[in-house]
Amino acid sequence: MKSVLIPLAFMFLALQALCQFPSNKDSLNKQVNDSIRIKNPGLFLDPVEITAIRANDKSPFTKVNLGVAQIAKLNNGQDLPYILDQTPSVVVNSDAGNGIGYTGISIRGTDASRINMTLNGIPYNDAESQSIYFVDLPDFASSTNSIQIQRGVGTSSNGAGAFGASMNFSTNAFLPNPYVEFNNSFGSFNSWKNTLKAGTGLIDGHFTVDMRLSRISSDGFIDRATSDLKSAYFSAAYISKKTSLRFNIIMGSEKTYQAWNGVPAAKLYGDSAVLEQEYLDNSGYPGALYNSPGDSANLFNSKRRTYNYFTYSNQTDNYIQNHYQLFFNQEISSSLHANLAAFLTRGYGYYEEYIYQGFYSDYGITGPVYGNDTITSTNLIRQRWLSNYFYGGIYSLQYQKKNTDLVLGGGWTEYDGQHYGNIIWAQEGGIQPDYEYYNNPAKKTDFNVYMKWQEQLGKWFTSFVDLQYRHVYYRINGFDNTDSDTIINNYNFFNPKAGLSYNRGPLQAYFSFARATHEPNHDDFQTGLNQQPVPETVNDFELGLNKKTVVYNWGITAYYMLYKNQLVLTGKINDVGEYTRTNTPQSWRLGVELQGGIKPVSWFQASGNLTLSQNKISDYTAYVDDYDNGGQVSTTYKKTDIALSPNIIAAATISFYPVSALEISLPAKFVGSEYLDNSESEQKKISDYYLQQVRIIYTPKIRTTGEVNFIFYLNNVFNKKYEATGYTYGYYSGGALVNENFLFPQAGTNFIFSVNIKI
Repeated sequence: MKSVLIPLAFMFLALQALCQFPSNKDSLNKQVNDSIRIKNPGLFLDPVEITAIRANDKSPFTKVNLGVAQIAKLNNGQDLPYILDQTPSVVVNSDAGNGIGYTGISIRGTDASRINMTLNGIPYNDAESQSIYFVDLPDFASSTNSIQIQRGVGTSSNGAGAFGASMNFSTNAFLPNPYVEFNNSFGSFNSWKNTLKAGTGLIDGHFTVDMRLSRISSDGFIDRATSDLKSAYFSAAYISKKTSLRFNIIMGSEKTYQAWNGVPAAKLYGDSAVLEQEYLDNSGYPGALYNSPGDSANLFNSKRRTYNYFTYSNQTDNYIQNHYQLFFNQEISSSLHANLAAFLTRGYGYYEEYIYQGFYSDYGITGPVYGNDTITSTNLIRQRWLSNYFYGGIYSLQYQKKNTDLVLGGGWTEYDGQHYGNIIWAQEGGIQPDYEYYNNPAKKTDFNVYMKWQEQLGKWFTSFVDLQYRHVYYRINGFDNTDSDTIINNYNFFNPKAGLSYNRGPLQAYFSFARATHEPNHDDFQTGLNQQPVPETVNDFELGLNKKTVVYNWGITAYYMLYKNQLVLTGKINDVGEYTRTNTPQSWRLGVELQGGIKPVSWFQASGNLTLSQNKISDYTAYVDDYDNGGQVSTTYKKTDIALSPNIIAAATISFYPVSALEISLPAKFVGSEYLDNSESEQKKISDYYLQQVRIIYTPKIRTTGEVNFIFYLNNVFNKKYEATGYTYGYYSGGALVNENFLFPQAGTNFIFSVNIKI
């Protein structure tokens, strides 16, 4: 017992230290083994908050589940998207190029702002942007015991509408025995991961405590794209025969050097003539991009694939996000269970940036006067802050008896966000220290209630009905340095879902329909008072057939996702001079997902998946600026590909087990070509790419009750030079259309080596 209490005491002190965040503002402030099969000690172990929103084996929805053993072998310090990379229809990317720091994920071509994510059933998506910032959850995988990904709309969940997929992460596992773990990784680009975990096991038949401390750092593949990430996890639980009470603290701190501009295509492909012209052009965004002190040498002399526009030493993003979760589960009777959960998420931080020749007027200031001259611009450094509270509760009441499963659930959340910006230095003066040039609070209330009814019909058929009502209230008081506009919106959404499944032995077939509605995000409302966007709607049809046996498994899913009023970037300038998304009447995603696996002998297994799809916008009008004549030029397209939606996505892994202690795996990934915008222009295209990885896991037998394993990853074995994502900007100049593409190169051949010790 002492061997457990000592690391727990150490971790508690470190946890307190992690709570401190230096700032000039108000206080910003196992893992369960898949193989654990303990005899039921008569305790209430079922995480009701998870079963309420997850699809079970008989639900007619497209899903994949990952257990702790699968997560552990993939958890090498890279962000969560890279753990999910081998699952169907997934594409991942990294600003820094090596999977540490800011990372992104898309599923079926749907980006993270349209993917619903929950932590133990509690909403995680940012309430305003609706995106998912994995960088705020460093090493969260080390505390995760199971993950479910539902592709398509899926079942009702809490939080933002699932417009293309939903992901649920569960940490509320019961670990019966004391343990200590030390997990360490080192890799290319000076990448380090250090994790200490400990747990008490079951104390006095009722109590458990689990804790974790983690640190991840990396220099990044892209120049100066460093990451310094810290996190902690604490969970204490009381469990009796019919009751469980659990309290979680999930803490994350990140400091990353900005690499979110990407690399200009002219730099990446070595077109020096185009690069020179761009640098000399001061009239628009691309020219302005290259006009900061010292950037000429950086632009022309840095390596093509690692170029980073930012050179200011503290061009960093700094953010802390702490989650506090309280769960109460109660068995009312053998067939009736209830769950209540309350949570608070506290986030605060800023990003700092150097601005070359910023106009005083943009900050509501008259420049200093020297004699008869008024200074209109100055080099300056600014910080843009976000300080927010996100809190609320979720609940579920679950009835299970004979052939009937009923769930009544829902949640209420409140978001209070404060956006403000400070100028902390100006070269020409005329600005007070820490001058606040905007302060725009925002408030968002989200309420939902759902009812799920699953009924066994005879021996082989199961029906499913899911009805959800969701209400959203959103108030925004101005944007950036504009304090005058107040926007208030109330939305009422009804999201029905229904399906039928057939389960007979190893064979399952299902059909389902699901609707989701998605409100515009914070930036969409900057269209101005006269051009407000409307919500998006998707109707999702899924048809699946699966078979699982001891030796092999296979599955096929056909899907049709029909969108109404999908918000897309068109390049059009709105009535307040911003480029924001606008509604497009109709678009769709039509595809088939194939997956399978086989293990004919004990020393060999193989698995893979393939997605073939069409992703189209019926009518799309693009707008580009006309620098020659002023205004914009519009072009209308018919049935073009949706941006950043590859038509082919594939993954496969072959594994060999030459001896019991050794696993050699060869994971591979293929992503087809995709377009940077919706015009389907060959000049705005990302090429397809194939990646090969080698993973070796060695777990020697030792004469103690502990375990040691060594994991070696060799990524991008063939040193493929590829770009995972990007964006584009176009304009007319000199009578010609100029397309400026910005791409995010990913690392070539690189390695990660891990040593994991369990006691």
